Parts: sequence; structure tokens; C-alpha cells
Amino acid sequence: MIEPIFFDTDCISSFLWVDRTDILLSLYAKRIILPEQVLDELSNPSISHLSSKVNQLLSQDEIRKAEILVGTEEFKLYYMLTINPQSGQKRIGKGEASAIALAKVRKGVLASNNLKDIQRYIKLFHLRNLTTPMILHAALLKGLIDESEGNTIWAQMIKKRRRLPTPTFNDYLNTLK
Repeated sequence: MIEPIFFDTDCISSFLWVDRTDILLSLYAKRIILPEQVLDELSNPSISHLSSKVNQLLSQDEIRKAEILVGTEEFKLYYMLTINPQSGQKRIGKGEASAIALAKVRKGVLASNNLKDIQRYIKLFHLRNLTTPMILHAALLKGLIDESEGNTIWAQMIKKRRRLPTPTFNDYLNTLK
């Protein structure tokens, strides 16, 4: 079974900002799903170029969108994560919460970089998680990029204020050894 991948705003934005959604489409063709809440966050007028890119991918059927309907198991989980967290847990953003709820209920993969806020939910719900560095590493292994290109993409992402765990792609690769 090919699992759907539910992206939160930060993870999909990393690739949108540097115009490298080709990497995602090559690695995860027909598996990329953006929750409505992520689409809402991307519709911010100050980043309308990102919304335009997403709308083009949607219209070309390269990616899909997912709704969370009131009364569903997904909605109950989404509500708990955003409005009424359990004791000792903090609220998380709508994009992250929707991606988590959909990944859990629909037995998919979560694509999110914001591990600080969501790590406990990844563990609690036994979710598989992809991050931007993991995706770039997969692209390297598949021959879609080389290390030099990976470093260039990484630097461009950092320039666009994407938070990555190391200063360079090579540094990240060294942490995997």
C-alpha cells in the first residue's frame, strides 16, 4: 500500500520558497496531500506567489487537498490539538494539527519540520514523519540531486528563513554517519 503524505505548511513551504517542488513530485508522485488548513495558511497575501504555485500543482493534479469534516474522528483530533489540548499539552498550529490528524486517521505519513512542537504527538500516535532534510537526503540517494546541489538548495532554504538542523547539507549528511 502506498501511504499518503500529509504536509504541513512549513515543510511544503521549504520547497515552494526555493522553487523545487520537482523533488517532491519525483519522490512522492500522487501521494502529496495538503490539508485545507495548510492551503489557508499559504493563502496569506504577503506570500501569494506560494499560493499560486500550490494552485497550479492542484490544477495539474500533481497534489491533492484534504478536508476535515465536523464530527469525524479527524475533526475530534484536530479540535483537541488546536482548541482543547489534553492536560499538560500545548496547542499547536492549525496546519500542523490538520496534517497530524489526517496522517493518524488515514494511516499516512506526516511531513513536518516543527519537531519541537509536535514530537510528542508523533510518538503518541506512532506516526511516520518526514522532514525537509530527510526529503533532500532521499533525493540524493535517488540521484535527483548531488551533494553540491543539495548544499545550494539548503542555503537557499536558510536564506528564506527555513529552520534546518545544520548550517549545510553536508553537515546534515555527516550527522547520518
